[in-house]
Parts: sequence; C-alpha cells; structure tokens
Amino acid sequence: MLARNPKLYSHQRLLEAAEQRGHEFRILNTLRCTMNITSHRPSILYNGETLTGFDAVIPRIGASITHYGLAVLRQFEMMGVWPLNESVAVGRSRDKLRSMQIFAKHGLGLPVTAFAHDPKQTDEVLKIVGGAPAVIKLLEGTQGIGVVLGETNNSAKSVIEAFRGLNVNILVQEFIKEAGSSDIRIFVVGGKVVAAMMRTGAEGDFRSNLHRGGTAKMVKITPEERSTAIRAAKVMGLNVAGVDILRANHGPVIMEVNSSPGLEGIETATGKDVAGQIIDFIEAKAKSGNTKTKGQG
Repeated sequence: MLARNPKLYSHQRLLEAAEQRGHEFRILNTLRCTMNITSHRPSILYNGETLTGFDAVIPRIGASITHYGLAVLRQFEMMGVWPLNESVAVGRSRDKLRSMQIFAKHGLGLPVTAFAHDPKQTDEVLKIVGGAPAVIKLLEGTQGIGVVLGETNNSAKSVIEAFRGLNVNILVQEFIKEAGSSDIRIFVVGGKVVAAMMRTGAEGDFRSNLHRGGTAKMVKITPEERSTAIRAAKVMGLNVAGVDILRANHGPVIMEVNSSPGLEGIETATGKDVAGQIIDFIEAKAKSGNTKTKGQG
C-alpha cells in the first residue's frame, strides 16, 4: 500500500484485513519510493531496496502529493503490478472539473456548475448557477477545505474575485438548499454498493465532512441513488470509490467521487467490514498485468 501515515485507521484496517486472510502486506511511504525509468525494465527502489514480488498495490495517495504519487503508481503498473485503483482513474477523480465534465457527458445528476478563468465573468458565472446562495469550491480542495457558501450575490462575488485574484482555480455550483447540511457517502467496491451513510454538518456549517465536526449514521438509499453511485464509480474507472451525493428535489446529484475514501466513518456508522470486502475484491481480481492502461495513461 502506498501511504504516508501507516497509523491512520483506514490503513491499519486494510493491513489487519489482509493479514487475517494470510497475505503479506507492506505500507510504503510514497515519497520514499525512487523510480528507475529504464526501457523494458522499470523498477522502484525503497530506501535502497529494489521492490519485487508484489501482486497488488493499494494507492492511498494524499491530495498534496497527487502528482508524485500517480507517477509511483504508474511505475508499479508498468512493472505489471495490479492496482486497486488505476493511476488514470485516480487522476480523473482528483480533478474536480474533469470529473464534473465526465459525469455531465454520461448524463449523471449534478448540481448546476460553472467555471470561468476571467474574474470579469463573475456575474455570468453566478447567473448560470441561479444566483446566490452559491457554493464556491477550490479545484484542489479536499475534506471540505476551500469550500465556501456565498449567501448573497455580493458576498459570492467577493469570494470569487478574491480566489481568482490569488490565481487559484474554482468551481461555482448551485446550492442544493433542500439537502440542508447533509449528504450521503456511498461506498462502491467492484461495481457494488457495500455500505452507505448520511453525514450531517456541525451546527452552523453547511459542509458535512466528518473531519470538520460532522456526524454520520447508517442510511437506506434508493435504487436511483444506488445506480447513480455505481455509474459514477464506473465512468471514473474506479474499483473502489466513495461517492458523495445530495438529495435534491429532482433526484440524487453527485458532489464528488473520492478514490481514497476513509474507512473509519463508514465502518463505525454501518458496522460493516468494508476493509475486508476491499481485500476480498483484490484477492478475486489481482493478476499481473491485468490493468487497462499498464501505466500508459
């Protein structure tokens, strides 16, 4: 597993589930991997040791090291090691704009979303999403960081212009008022929904992230929500995904698809052994060279 912090709940649970099933499991600090990019014989060195003999790799790449992490994952793919989530799919999921465009192309439910480069287009962007209140998101944000609610047109314009003045890329989305401060995280493994929870934001916070003080409970999802989550993971190309949706009046809308979803919230809320189901899926599918892109994407 590629992960910088072996002590995280998710990483310890995956280690535990793998060892319970008799597997040898190593957690590698992604940033300590050195790539030898040689024709026909690509390899990876870890603290001076050449890595060999791996059947599968689980990418748990932090958002701050996405570029380097994807390069290491591609190197494993070039070596014929089966990845739980492929580098191309992880890269897609990390790009919020690209994700939204892919979902739109496949007709999946989305909040109305606008993107522009020029801060002079602020009025036009707000008009597209139906005016304030509007949600303004940093493209590179994660765990609710860089997500702001512009409650009036003036405040939304101020936030958009401030972000653009700092030369950071943002998306502007309609605010799904009827969802309140709740969303649903649906966990998909191998094209099947294995668990779902409803997350509700802390008092006064419209963001539902558990890292920001939100709470979670098990939830029964509708057939349409199940179908939306499965299709979202499929069009992203992800074997394992945390699909975040909102319950809008016109049906489920996708907020985000996470390629390294945390396990603590979902396992605690549902009581399900999600880590075990991930390892079972790897057992069934891991095969040398069995990747779509083989590190070429």
